[in-house]
Amino acid sequence: MVALLRLNTLVSGLCPTTRHYYYSRKPRLPFRIRMASSITETETASASKVILDSHLHVWASPHEAAKFPYHPGQEPTLEGHADFLLQCMAEAGVDNALIVQPINHKFDHSYVTSVLKKYPTKFFGCCLANPADDGNGLKQFEELVLKDGYRVVRFNPYLWPSGEKMTNEVGKAMFQRAGELKVPVSFMCMKGLDLHISEIEQLCTEFPSTVVILDHLAFCKPPLNDQEQLVFSRLLNLSRFPQLYVKFSALFRVSREKHPYLDLSPLLSQIVSSFGANRAMWGSDFPYVVPECGYKEGKEAVNSIANKVSLSPSDLEWIMGKTAMQLLQ
Repeated sequence: MVALLRLNTLVSGLCPTTRHYYYSRKPRLPFRIRMASSITETETASASKVILDSHLHVWASPHEAAKFPYHPGQEPTLEGHADFLLQCMAEAGVDNALIVQPINHKFDHSYVTSVLKKYPTKFFGCCLANPADDGNGLKQFEELVLKDGYRVVRFNPYLWPSGEKMTNEVGKAMFQRAGELKVPVSFMCMKGLDLHISEIEQLCTEFPSTVVILDHLAFCKPPLNDQEQLVFSRLLNLSRFPQLYVKFSALFRVSREKHPYLDLSPLLSQIVSSFGANRAMWGSDFPYVVPECGYKEGKEAVNSIANKVSLSPSDLEWIMGKTAMQLLQ
């Protein structure tokens, strides 16, 4: 019955605006990037059972680097090849994953593309936007989506030419094209959400059909002062854009504590209250998570965090795979 109600709401195209407070058991329905009529009951039920890691990286092993070279100066110091990832996923009981193009190969997507082609039912791909002002980045983006099947594109603001913003001509062209291709745009605000939130708000306002994902809680840590609380409040206020999602990912990066990162419990509860669990998704940030706490342990930390705030099993299903699966299918 719950699945039918969700489907009926999707078909009607309604976007509820009522705010959910604390540990909502009925998360708001996400902005769809697919026609609602194409989603079946079987598909919805299947998605709820899937554990999908929405954020990780892979790069060539030293042996594979002869064929898939690293970008100069970006040689990895951690093991991060696909075989190691598959081993970690099997041990942790993770079914699928979204591979985010790593900086180690920069705009050369050949290694990730080879992994996607080898394991087409296991992985989805997130390409890296090339914001070069010659316009070639837009052509590369279209090719990666239309030819190689990438499902998400990442905007890294620190790759934009010096003095340029993501709202420049190139950024807007790629952002708008992403919406036309029904490809979500993820943002990496590593140096702070407050530095980039005005750009994100502008893009969301001008191009509302483009789905947006904020990586790693937009790098908001548990607030320690008024300024940090203000930034986190601004993150929550972005829930007014129905097309915007948040990754509850790379927990070791945003927590101030050691594993299992229980200081993130209040943040998770507020994300669920503001956005709805079906606009939140877990991600490990493999392979960086491995030396921090272990891949399996990183996944299990989410259960500990959710239990501390009595998150419902239904909400946890959305966060651990259902949200990402419905976005990416």
